[in-house]
Amino acid sequence: MAAMTQAATTPLIRLDRVRKVFGAVVALQEVTLDVNPGEIVALVGDNGAGKSTLIKLIAGVHQPTGGQIILDGEPVRLTKPTDSREHGIEVVLQDLALADQQPVYMNVFLGRELVRGPLRQLDRDGMAMETQQLLDELDIRVPSPRATIRDLSGGQRQGVAIARATHWAQRLVLMDEPTAALGVQETGRVEDIIRRMRERGRAILIVSHSLDQVFRISDRICVLRRGQQVGIKDTSGTTGEEIVSMITGLR
Repeated sequence: MAAMTQAATTPLIRLDRVRKVFGAVVALQEVTLDVNPGEIVALVGDNGAGKSTLIKLIAGVHQPTGGQIILDGEPVRLTKPTDSREHGIEVVLQDLALADQQPVYMNVFLGRELVRGPLRQLDRDGMAMETQQLLDELDIRVPSPRATIRDLSGGQRQGVAIARATHWAQRLVLMDEPTAALGVQETGRVEDIIRRMRERGRAILIVSHSLDQVFRISDRICVLRRGQQVGIKDTSGTTGEEIVSMITGLR
């Protein structure tokens, strides 16, 4: 499926010559990248290339040493994760950040719980109903929105984390190795969910170690090597061999 945004004039988010330095270590060197609504951009590179650092800059975990992050044409300062969430940006990390002892619906509304009445009691039925509607829309199969997270499979947990991000992300979903610990079948289901997010107009920036996955779901590929941006390729116009040579620096 072609990305919805090729005709868009202003990227949803632009990294403009972004740098990040940790002491004497240069983690990112002047990376410039656009991501459009309805587009999946994959970040690839070896360990230490700077992929997770870039994700964390947009997520508000780290702040750039130089350059700008531009959202809808306006520079923004994302000094903490809540800043990113307020701008409609959500993150799905490898550890998922789910509360194992809580039901699915409480995880979807974690930190944003619905309340009712003058005593502001938790609206558990309302949250469960909204969660079920969301799971149905994304075709995420869990036994019930009231099921406890610890009782779910790895793929189901990943689906809940993605559902939460989809529900709250008005603009951009950041994903850091979302299927790294999953089997083939569960990976396929998560990839289907990611495609449906694209169809709903979300912009998606995904870090993946799997080039097969990158070629299955992405519209463009950004290659990083040792903190430097090597290049950006349209997925349909490149090959796995070319991307590997860009990652390794071996022609």
